[in-house]
Amino acid sequence: MMDLHTHTRFSDGIGYIRDNIAEAEKKGLKIVGISDHVHFFTPHLLNSYLSLIDQAKKESEITVLAGIEANILPEGVDINDDFRKKLDYVIASVHLYFDLGRYDEYLELIKLALQDENIDIIGHFGNVFPYVGYPSIDEYKEIVELAEEHGKAFEISSRYRVPELDFIKLCIQKGVKLTFASDAHQPRDVGNISWSLKAFKKAGGKKEDLLFSELL
Repeated sequence: MMDLHTHTRFSDGIGYIRDNIAEAEKKGLKIVGISDHVHFFTPHLLNSYLSLIDQAKKESEITVLAGIEANILPEGVDINDDFRKKLDYVIASVHLYFDLGRYDEYLELIKLALQDENIDIIGHFGNVFPYVGYPSIDEYKEIVELAEEHGKAFEISSRYRVPELDFIKLCIQKGVKLTFASDAHQPRDVGNISWSLKAFKKAGGKKEDLLFSELL
C-alpha cells in the first residue's frame, strides 16, 4: 500500500528521509512519499532534499517518491513552476483558521488550488469542518466535479480522519483519484494508514481508484 504524506527534518519532522523509508519498508508499504513543507525550502535546500531522495530511490526495495506539501493561501498556492518540475507530486493543504460558520471561505481556497496546474493532491480536506461547520452534499459535489475537471486527487488522512465517507464515495463515483496519508512527523508513524484504508474500502474503493495505482 502507500503513504504519500510524510515529513522529515527538512521541515517540521524529527526523522531523516532514510528513517521514513525504513519504516515504510518495515510496514510493508509499496510506495512511500516524502512531502516536507514547501516554506522551509530554498532552491539550494530543495536540491539537497531531492538528491537524498534520488539516492534512496536507487537503494530502496520499495517505490520512493519526491513530494512536497504547499500551502493554499488567499493569493494562491505557494509553490512555483521551478520547484514543481523537479518533484513527483505536490500536495496542497489549507493551514489557516476560519471563523465559525465560514466553511465557505475554506471551500473557496480549495477551489483555487484545484485549478492550479502545479498541484496534484489536496491534503486533509475537511479537517476544519468540525470547528467551522460542514458543507452541503451539493457543495461537496461542486468540489468533486472541479477536481474531476482538473485531474486532481484527494488524500484520505488517517491523522485527521478526513474526508467524510460521503465525500470519498463521490470521488470514487466521479473517478477522482485518492491517496493514503499518515501525515507522519516522526518515523514510527510512517505507514499508519489504517483509518485511510478502512474508509477507502467502506466507500467501495478499488486499486484503480488510487493515484499511482500503476506502481502498486
